[in-house]
Amino acid sequence: MTLDSIIHLEKISIFQKHNLVLSNVNLNIDKGEFVYLVGKTGSGKSSLLKTLYGDLTLNEGTATVAGFDLRKLKRKEIPYLRRKLGIVFQDFQLLTDRTVNDNLMFVLKATGWKNKDEMQKRIQEVLEKVNLATKGFKMPHELSGGEQQRIAIARALLNNPELILADEPTGNLDPETSEDIMNLLIDISKNGRAVLIATHDIMMFQKFPSRTLKCESGKISDSTAV
Repeated sequence: MTLDSIIHLEKISIFQKHNLVLSNVNLNIDKGEFVYLVGKTGSGKSSLLKTLYGDLTLNEGTATVAGFDLRKLKRKEIPYLRRKLGIVFQDFQLLTDRTVNDNLMFVLKATGWKNKDEMQKRIQEVLEKVNLATKGFKMPHELSGGEQQRIAIARALLNNPELILADEPTGNLDPETSEDIMNLLIDISKNGRAVLIATHDIMMFQKFPSRTLKCESGKISDSTAV
């Protein structure tokens, strides 16, 4: 474990209910790293991400994420862990009954922001980062898939996270839009945030090569050869 570690896992095993999904996982990711997590559907990628953001309980091994000990993590501490993380899903998970601004405002309120002016300022800052500064008044259904994913990334950036976890972020997008999203995530990592992307989109990690972790046969191997 280094001073720059944002994820440090030693000999952890991950279970879905009573089924062993991944065993003896050893992994270190530093701040500012851009890392792929690859593997077939059902190989354990999503289970690892769920463990990292506190959705699956960890009972074996040693695990630290953004300064939180996952073995000692209490349910009431999970929101504090998630404030240090930005999570991006394949299906965007935007609230369809409210505008982009209100989607982002909902997250800020849920994570303890109180000052309305500061909240509006932060919303505008993250929308500018994803090049959608003029779209705050739109409803999600009025946006393209790529724009919705950009909003999801803006939402993930609201609390200045140290780590972005992205689960198949280009899974529902066409190739050109996927490239835009990848470039955006790479830029985010260059600003000092770690980015871990679960994907089975071979075109993406061939076009944007980086450190690659492979989920296979219940194990994770660290390799840039896919």
